[in-house]
Amino acid sequence: MLKTIAAFDRIGEENAFAVLARANALAAQGRDIISLGIGQPDFRTPDFIVEAAIKALRDGHHGYTPANGIPQLREAVAADLHKRFKVEVSPDSVMIMPGGKPTMFMSILMFGEPGTDILYPDPGFPIYRSMIEYTGARPVPVPIREENGFAFSAEETLKLITPQTRLLIINSPANPTGGVTPKSEIDKLVAGLEKWPDVCVMSDEIYDHMVYDGEHHVCLLSYPSIRDRLILLNGWSKTYAMTGWRLGYAVWPGKLYDYARKLSVNLHSCVNASAQYAGLAALTGPQDEVVKMVAEFDKRRKVVTEGLNKLPGVSCAVPKGAFYAFPNVKRTGWKAKELANALLNDTGVVTIGGPDFGILGEGYLRLSYANSTENILKALDRMGNFLANRKAA
Repeated sequence: MLKTIAAFDRIGEENAFAVLARANALAAQGRDIISLGIGQPDFRTPDFIVEAAIKALRDGHHGYTPANGIPQLREAVAADLHKRFKVEVSPDSVMIMPGGKPTMFMSILMFGEPGTDILYPDPGFPIYRSMIEYTGARPVPVPIREENGFAFSAEETLKLITPQTRLLIINSPANPTGGVTPKSEIDKLVAGLEKWPDVCVMSDEIYDHMVYDGEHHVCLLSYPSIRDRLILLNGWSKTYAMTGWRLGYAVWPGKLYDYARKLSVNLHSCVNASAQYAGLAALTGPQDEVVKMVAEFDKRRKVVTEGLNKLPGVSCAVPKGAFYAFPNVKRTGWKAKELANALLNDTGVVTIGGPDFGILGEGYLRLSYANSTENILKALDRMGNFLANRKAA
């Protein structure tokens, strides 16, 4: 029998993709499936972005690009960050990546090893914990609590830091909860980190355009005191409906940049050339479609929250960001994953059980409202009928 190294037995996965595969299989059998599962905008990538990629191919951009990305795109990322957040970013600190996950992978790989701790949000994006466990580091969950508006608590987070802590992962606006951490709390966290100068921070800001109710995204690059140990993760997938293009970026501090560049050379060589020209068009072109998409998500957010709060045994805090609702289903009597499975099998509604995002996800479902209002209303109706007529085993 083939032997593999033990570390591979520690790798988890993102169950949203497994649920998507099951849903697609049911749809192939003729079932009427409504997907509120995967975090993917239902909009097309704006036409001018697609045309930029086509033009790049026609112009002969078929070869390798620099491992850190084409200079024009790195310059555009730096300019966009300055425009939106008034922060100075050198293009030489920007690295273009094939999506957001490679930045997570590299960051955690750099700091994770046996005998070290890495802090991550729970409930949170499942790849954080998966990669931490792969490296042999100890995953330390930072509780993300409903009673705190699904924002992290700076005080609670800082109490979890020890001399073994190497990396702190934060995510706002957040997946799976839709929580947005206010500036006052981030201020406290950054001030507290002065006592821990050896702790690096990875800030996952992939949903930074998607904030509602007058909230404003706080970019961690705005804090000079941690710039020399801050890794910023962002990209095009959510903002520009470009999930399948696999295009992201990171801003790296100091010597970590060259480590990331070398890892890129070893891992993927470079990012698809035409996709980079599409990303360049996205950042430098009109932002009207982004504004329209976010406005539509805001409308759906209100529909889904209002509908969830009318369901038997369900309550739902109003999400402040991203495109997820994280309803509390504890009073239904169902365990979260059992309920998600039953909803898919019996009603054709795709949701994700909260435990797929961490221990503290029990008692919750994640619903993506990156689907049409019509489909959201149909899904809510099916869920209501199910909960009114089916009791937990």
